[in-house]
Amino acid sequence: MFSESNLNFIDLFAGAGGLSEGFIQAGFNPIAHVEMNHAAAQTLETRAAYLYLKKKGLLKWYRKYEIDEISREALFEHVPCDVTKTVINAEMSAKTLPAIFETVDEIMIKDNTSHVDVIIGGPPCQAYSLVGRAQSSHMLVPMDQDPRNELYKMYTGFLDRYKPKMFVFENVAGITSARDGKVFKELQVALKKVGYEVKPQLQNAADFGVLQNRKRMIIIGWKEDTNFHYPIFKKKRSNAVVYDLLRDLAVVNRGDENNRYSLSYDNCSDYLKTNKIRTKNDVVTHHVARPNNERDLKIYKLAIEAYQDNGKRISYDLLPDELKTHKNQTSFKDRFKVVEGNDHACHTVLAHLSKDGHYFIHPDIKQCRSITVREAARLQTFPDNYYFEGSRGEKFKQIGNAVPPIMAKVIAEEIKKQLL
Repeated sequence: MFSESNLNFIDLFAGAGGLSEGFIQAGFNPIAHVEMNHAAAQTLETRAAYLYLKKKGLLKWYRKYEIDEISREALFEHVPCDVTKTVINAEMSAKTLPAIFETVDEIMIKDNTSHVDVIIGGPPCQAYSLVGRAQSSHMLVPMDQDPRNELYKMYTGFLDRYKPKMFVFENVAGITSARDGKVFKELQVALKKVGYEVKPQLQNAADFGVLQNRKRMIIIGWKEDTNFHYPIFKKKRSNAVVYDLLRDLAVVNRGDENNRYSLSYDNCSDYLKTNKIRTKNDVVTHHVARPNNERDLKIYKLAIEAYQDNGKRISYDLLPDELKTHKNQTSFKDRFKVVEGNDHACHTVLAHLSKDGHYFIHPDIKQCRSITVREAARLQTFPDNYYFEGSRGEKFKQIGNAVPPIMAKVIAEEIKKQLL
């Protein structure tokens, strides 16, 4: 599927594949993606199908799938099984790891691949996130007993077995303080134990050209006794504004659908073109607005008006009484937030979008709604030809948990410079 001369990688806890997408765009070959969520694994398979069909000049079948002319089964009739077998839909645990290793080994033997250059990925962040810990009182299992705290051991297990030259471990900033810092210390010890020098750095996606403030811990490691090092990432803030990601999409109101349509490439912003978020002949998918209720729409309107008044935010406790439905007004104080269309970076896109869109209100008062799946994907810099599988909630969750591909590409390019 890819050039044999390219560097390769394995993606763990792959999600929808944002980190993978950046590495692929930088010229790396994916050996395997391991992901436990079924919908996210299907998204990875569909992306693999796109990449294969694009290489073979058969994108007409992918376009037919996008516009719902053919089923997913019909799409994969044009894609060899070997392409989708690289996606391993399995939960990683001490019990399942041997079987996953066996599957990866089989893929490598079939592809005549003798080594792994890079391992990328990061365990689910909920157990480490500051938001997750704030909600821990509602959990059945206390945060300090959450088994997801131990998932880094699956990652180090892969490092120990495949011994890549370098690795990229991505997670939320809160990983450094989870369980009073014990998780992070244990992680660093475990990484060094399997033979790697490591360096953690907090990075903001906005410094990589993404129009979003998104701080994440990027831990990069390299084999001991080598000359590799943590790359120096030059800050590259974009002059574009968030509206440049949104303004060319069709106007939709709550519950409306303006989906699966072609869009004039000439009307796209330079940011979309330069970063290849939009390419010629792309079809717009997932552009369907949520059916928000009348009360929410009234609050959205007030929120947008406040934002348009010098970027102000509305506070839930200051809303008219008839619009308040939650007794605990303190916890809902900043529940409603407008995407900062006129700014160079919006606030962090979160997986919470799967529950409601109150924290991601479209800045256009004429539309007065929460953002669509496609708009969320654009904020995360996924290309318009990236198709997400699953329910609307699952799509939002996949997007909110992802590494922005543009950020991932910069990381991959800097690692590539060292490995070649």
